Order: sequence, then structure tokens, then C-alpha cells
Amino acid sequence: MMETIHILYIGRHLEILETVIRLINANENWNGVGVMNDEEAKDVFLRKDFSLVLLGSGIQEESETELCAFFKNIYPNISIVQHYGGGSGLLKSEILLALENNKN
Repeated sequence: MMETIHILYIGRHLEILETVIRLINANENWNGVGVMNDEEAKDVFLRKDFSLVLLGSGIQEESETELCAFFKNIYPNISIVQHYGGGSGLLKSEILLALENNKN
């Protein structure tokens, strides 16, 4: 049995966040957690062992920079992917590619 891969999605739009989390959780080996603000993202990140962080659309550049620095400071090998939409196939490809790159 494969271990569960925990994925944190940070997005500013509730409908998109719900859709992305539903798509992530449709894969039996993935567990998606979605948050809408930076403080919540940091809090959740500290409580779970995430393999991947997805940054959704609408995040200001300074927030993105600060979040990336925070995540990398705690877990230098974490994969951080900017996901700006494009359907479930693209999402799955982005996640699989990031996880593959993380192994190397």
C-alpha cells in the first residue's frame, strides 16, 4: 500500500479551492487540505507532514514570497507549485511532476 501524500493548497477563491481539493482527494493516495489565508496556511503546515504546496491564483507576490520562504525554512525539500487552473488533467500532471522531482 502506498503512503498517503499530503498536499496543501492555498487559494483566495473559495469555489476554486473547493474544486481543487475535491480533485486532489479523488486520488486515493492523496490528501488535500485547502486554506484561504496565509496565517492558516502556516498553522496547518506546522501540524501535518506535507509533500507538496500548491499556490493558487490571486495570491499577492509578497504573500507568495513570504509563504515560500516560511515553508522552505521549515522543510527545505518541499515542492512548491504555482497552480493557476487549467483543469483536472493539468492539476494531476503538475502534482505528479512535482512529486517525481522531489524524489530526485
